[in-house]
Amino acid sequence: MNTQREGGNFKGIICAIISSGTFGLIPLFSIPLLLSGLSSQTILFWRFVLAALMMGIVALATKRSFRISLHEVWTLLLLAVMYSATALCLLQSYNYIPSGVATTISFLYPLAVAIVMTLFFREKSSVWLFVAILISLAGVALLSWNGEGIAGNRETLVGMGYAGLTVMTYMVYIVGVMKSSVSRLDPMILAFYVLLFSSLFFLLYTTTGNGFQTPSTWNQWQNMLLLALIPTVLSNLTLVLAIQQIGSTMTSILGSMEPLTAVLVGVFRFGESFSLDMAIGLILIISAVMIVILNPGRTKRHTATA
Repeated sequence: MNTQREGGNFKGIICAIISSGTFGLIPLFSIPLLLSGLSSQTILFWRFVLAALMMGIVALATKRSFRISLHEVWTLLLLAVMYSATALCLLQSYNYIPSGVATTISFLYPLAVAIVMTLFFREKSSVWLFVAILISLAGVALLSWNGEGIAGNRETLVGMGYAGLTVMTYMVYIVGVMKSSVSRLDPMILAFYVLLFSSLFFLLYTTTGNGFQTPSTWNQWQNMLLLALIPTVLSNLTLVLAIQQIGSTMTSILGSMEPLTAVLVGVFRFGESFSLDMAIGLILIISAVMIVILNPGRTKRHTATA
C-alpha cells in the first residue's frame, strides 16, 4: 500500500512539473509567430482551435460525456471571455517587455485569488497573506528595474499594464470556475469548452478586425501546432493527472516552475538580459506565491486549467 502511494506521489510530482514547465514555454513558440507577421488574435485563434480539437479527440477516446446544460453554456462563455482576455494580454505584453518578466508578473494571480476569496467569500486568511503581497510587490519592482528606475519609459508601462491585466482576468476566471455551477464538470470537458469558445471569440475578432490570417509556411505551422500541443493540451492534461495524484496544494506549489521556465526561455532563446535584480525579483515572487499556497489558514485548495 505504501509503495503504491509513493509511486502515485512520484507520478503526480512529475506531472505537476511537466504541467507548469510546459505552460512556461508559451513564449518559445508564440514570439517567433509574432515576429513572422501573424497577429496576436490569429495566433490565439489557431492555438485554441487546434488545442480544442486535440482535447476533444482525447475526451472522445476516453469516453467522456460532452453534455452540458444551457446555464452551463452561458457560464462557460463568460469564463472563456476571461480566459481569452488573459491569453491576449499576455501575448500583447511580449511586444513591450521581456517574456520572462511578463509571464512572472502574470503569475501573481494566486495572490489576487487569495485576496478575493478572503474579502468576498470569507476564506480564512492570516498576516502571512499581507506579507506575501509586500514580497510580491518588491519582486515585481525588481523585475521591472531597468537601471534608471522602475518603469522608466512608456513601452515598459504598457507592457506591465498588459501583464497586470492578466492577473485580474485570470483571477476572475479561477474564482468563476471555483464558485460557479461548472465546478462540477469533468476538468477535461471544462477545458475543452473554454478552449472551443475562446477560439470562436478570436475567429470573430480576426474576421471583423485586421482580417483573418492563416499560417503560410511550415515553420509557422510547426510553431502553431507545438503551441497548441505542449503549453495548452499537454499542460492541461498533466495538470488534471497531477491533481488526481497529489492534490491541488502540491500541484500549485510546483506551478512556480512556470515563471522560471519563461525567464530561462527569454534568456537562452531570445537573448533577453538577466540581472541580479531580476534573479532576486523572481525568487521573491515565487516565494510570495508559495507563502500564499502554504498558508495554514487556508484549508481549501483549488486549481483550474492553465
